[in-house]
Amino acid sequence: MHGYSRLGNARSNAKSSSPPSSPRFRHGRGKNSGGRASKQRIAEKLVFIIVSAVFRRKGVLLFAPLLYISGMLLYMGSLGFDVVSLKNSVGVVVHKRAPPGSVYRSPQVFEKLWPFMDGKSTGSVNALMTAWNSNAHQGWQPCSDESVSKEELPKSNGLLIIEANGGLNQQRLSICDAVAVAGLLNATLVIPIFHLNSVWRDSSKFGEIFDEDFFINALANKVNVVKELPKDIRQRFDNNISNIVNLRLKAWSSPTYYLQKVLPKLVHMGAVRVAPFSNRLAQAVPSNLQKLRCLANYEALRFSQPIRLLAEKMVDRMLKNSSESGGQYVSVHLRFEEDMVAFSCCEYDGGEEEKYEMDIARERSWRGKFRRRGRVIRPGANRVDGKCPLTPLEVGMLLRGMGFDNTTSVYIASGKIYKAEKYMAPLKQMFPRLETKDTLASPEELAPFKGHSSRLAALDYTVCLHSEVFVTTQGGNFPHFLMGHRRYLYGGHAKTIKPDKRKLALLFDNPNIRWEDFRQQMQDMLRHSDHKGMELKKPSASLYTFPMPDCMCKKAEARSENSNTTTLV
Repeated sequence: MHGYSRLGNARSNAKSSSPPSSPRFRHGRGKNSGGRASKQRIAEKLVFIIVSAVFRRKGVLLFAPLLYISGMLLYMGSLGFDVVSLKNSVGVVVHKRAPPGSVYRSPQVFEKLWPFMDGKSTGSVNALMTAWNSNAHQGWQPCSDESVSKEELPKSNGLLIIEANGGLNQQRLSICDAVAVAGLLNATLVIPIFHLNSVWRDSSKFGEIFDEDFFINALANKVNVVKELPKDIRQRFDNNISNIVNLRLKAWSSPTYYLQKVLPKLVHMGAVRVAPFSNRLAQAVPSNLQKLRCLANYEALRFSQPIRLLAEKMVDRMLKNSSESGGQYVSVHLRFEEDMVAFSCCEYDGGEEEKYEMDIARERSWRGKFRRRGRVIRPGANRVDGKCPLTPLEVGMLLRGMGFDNTTSVYIASGKIYKAEKYMAPLKQMFPRLETKDTLASPEELAPFKGHSSRLAALDYTVCLHSEVFVTTQGGNFPHFLMGHRRYLYGGHAKTIKPDKRKLALLFDNPNIRWEDFRQQMQDMLRHSDHKGMELKKPSASLYTFPMPDCMCKKAEARSENSNTTTLV
């Protein structure tokens, strides 16, 4: 017999949405590349037929090499070849030309454009003052919860224990989904356990990152939450949590799946465990579950007091450093750590030394994943496809082209930058008012957080959250959660620059580009980010990136003869 679900039967949602498709399949890459490949094959066949015909006629055999070379010269421009003549020898060497955008040439572009960027301002007004077109923004604000009950929750069907894995925001996602599942099953949620991740290597517990008491109280009228397993349950399982059955749930499970498969076991055993609990709830779920996700993410989860105190000091210091721009500053999530560069399989300008270091880093963190049979690493293709992390140099050129001048205060959120002394130098050259955790906080203030990547990420998260402009340079949960949180705080607009890295790959591959053309392209990219900042959630998209309309309500002007009032609809 099934237990009681407070949130109703979700059978109508049996078909859960599948996980978001990979970007590599989303943009239709095959159309143009297929046409070029077909054109090349036809041309090669044509040359082969001509040469074969020549060789069949012995009388013109001596002219065959000359005819072949002439034919190659006629069409090789369209096939992407370079011709190199060899002196003191007979013959021609033909090299295939690298596809546009496949080679890291950003330093050469910077050398060409720096004289135009240099100076106090690249335009008449710092882009900080005009980055967002406020007149075009529609007014949204967090929905008020009018259904908060003062009554006690019904008797629980059992205890739900989950293990959150990954970094800070992967853990955040697991926690919010667990709150929704606990509400669906009328279960009591035990404060989540954090898995010690082999990449993040952070042993922090829930209460060292988030405020436990605040979390429990904020959810009190919706979901029962306890700090630990009750004594009687521990004794039943010999004080060993691993004795509690661990349910292996499929990814992106629907509410119906939980009601049919999980609820009966919860009622029967009194406690169930799900480890790991990552992406175990579908994106598209009924509104009541989405509201629980909203409540958990935007209201119940706040950082622990030590994190909040230091983060608030850091924000205040950024505001004071930005007095020349009215307290406004830019934050950048810079994913150029050694692990990220290695994982991307992209090449920069470090030559054989860089390749060797990246091979070592890949083996250290992923142990043979990149050496499996059939695995082919194509750095050039990754760059053309926009999958390479932007370098600090490229971020600087992007911002200067958009009109952010050298008086702009910039905060860099990141881990340890790969070869920081080399790669950070041009960014500091373009933006002298550059800050990081290590420059904004003293060594004594940061000491309690050292060795704890999630706590350090929480400091970055807070400083980025309150910036006027946030720049994301690579995907991941950190920028996705921040974009959603910023929409929640700033009237529905993400105030985020999300650059088109495919277009950037082509622009940074052209050392002869004119400054006026480059600047125009960057400003078009900024306008596009402004326009996309107000996006509403699509059925298969993440609520944590697009909180509208599930977590936010739109303002509407309700006018009457006697009064002008603004109400939420």
